[in-house]
Parts: sequence; structure tokens; C-alpha cells
Amino acid sequence: MDPNSRIEASLNLAFTRAQAPSGPPMLGAAMRHAVFPGGARVRPRLCLAVAYACGDDDPASADAAGTAIELLHCASLVHDDLPCFDDAATRRGRPSVHAAYGEPLAVLAGDALIVLAFQMLAWGTVARPQRLAPLTLTVAQSVGMPNGIVAGQAWESEPNPNLATYQRAKTGSLFAAATIAGAAAAGADPQPWRHLGEALGEAYQVADDLLDAVSNPAETDKPVGRDAALGRPSAVRSYGISGALHLLQTLTQDAADSIPNCQGADTLRQLIAQEARRLVPKSLSHAAA
Repeated sequence: MDPNSRIEASLNLAFTRAQAPSGPPMLGAAMRHAVFPGGARVRPRLCLAVAYACGDDDPASADAAGTAIELLHCASLVHDDLPCFDDAATRRGRPSVHAAYGEPLAVLAGDALIVLAFQMLAWGTVARPQRLAPLTLTVAQSVGMPNGIVAGQAWESEPNPNLATYQRAKTGSLFAAATIAGAAAAGADPQPWRHLGEALGEAYQVADDLLDAVSNPAETDKPVGRDAALGRPSAVRSYGISGALHLLQTLTQDAADSIPNCQGADTLRQLIAQEARRLVPKSLSHAAA
């Protein structure tokens, strides 16, 4: 089964296990709205690519790790869109969860997706229980304090946060978790894979800053101009358009150069090159050529 099919099958399995006639149907619908249809699924794709590069000796563990990370990413978007944060009415070209189902259900849907992520880790590692603890620790650290996505969101409420620290927490932490968990799910040493995830995560945040500054909602499928409106730390605010674009190119090259020697190195480099092209806003593609 190809990686995209594995990811979607595993996400559907998560909802099959989580939903039952006895549960509140609107909450289940809000959770599905947050996850399907998905975006690029780049974090679980990266997780599976690293697992493959490390032998992928237990696909169930790798699928569980990638699915958990995607569910946590989706949960973070639900919470990020709430009126108390971005107050975003749209996400992926349609109403955000709070716009479609109301703020209370959006909060609960995000919370339930977080719990479901850890349930998937437990279900997926039944055959290799010794891998559950390192995977759980890796994924939990990417979400909580002091350097996970919750901390990244919190930095937006602090005066004058360090840009790199903010970006590593808000976006880089889940990417680092994807590469580390991919290796750990395959029983390999995860540390050589950390830098790949950190560099890619920072690149994604820089790209998001560029999109917010120069794109339009039709291109991003979400509101733009929020960083400037809310006074958030941003690569564009710190370095300007050309400086942020140069930083994006540097980070993606750094990510490609950090891939350890392995059976799937070429596949990973192709994935990074594909994502690097996709990340550049259309209006700036001539400058990146």
C-alpha cells in the first residue's frame, strides 16, 4: 500500500474505533470535519518515509505514529482558529470547525483529537509494546511544555518572543516528532533524524509567514494578513520578503543535506524537493527560480 493510502486508511480506522452510536454525534461530526478532507498530510508522509528508510519492520507502529501526529496537527488547527486566537472563519477552503459547529464543540473536538492520537499509539504498538514508551514520549514532548506546539501558541502571548524559539515550538516540534517517531517506530536510533525534522519544520513556518504576508485567501484556503494584524512574530516582519524567501531556501537545503545514509535517502530528497517547490507562494515563484 502506498504511503497516502496507508495514512488515510489509518485515519479512518481511528474514527471507526473512536465513534459509536452511544457517543454524541455532533462532536463526532466536528472531529471528522477537522480531519477530512485533509491537507498535504506532509507530517505523516514524512514519518512513514523515515520509517521506510529505517527498514519499516513494523508498519502498524509507523502508521500509528504518523496518524497520531496528523491528529495532533489537526487538533492544533482547530484550536488555532478559535476566536480567542486567530478567529479564523475558514480552513482548507471551507468553514473552520468553530464556524461550522460552534465554539464549545470546536474546543471539545480539538481535545478529543488529542486523546485519540494517544489511543492510536497504544492500539498500533500492540505487537511491539517496547516501542510504545519512546513513541509516546516523543509525541507528547512535541505537543506540551516547554517546547511543543502548546508552548508555540503560548509564545504569541509573550512580549518580544525569540523568532527561532517560537517557530521551533509552534511548527518545528511536530516535524521533529515525525522524523524521530518514524525511526523509533522502525526500531532505529532516532537521533540522527532529529535535525531533518527541525529544519523542515522551521521551513514550513517561514513559508506560512510568507503566505500570510503576500498571498490571498484563494491560494491559502484560509485568512491572510493575520500576523501583521495580531502583531505576531514572523520571518517576514524580521527579515522582509526577500530575506524570508532566502531563509526558506536555506532551510530546505539544510534539511535535504541532513538525511543520513539509508535505503530511502533518494525518496526523502525527492519529497523535500517537491515540498520546497510547493511551499513558495505563487506570487514569489519567479524570485525563487
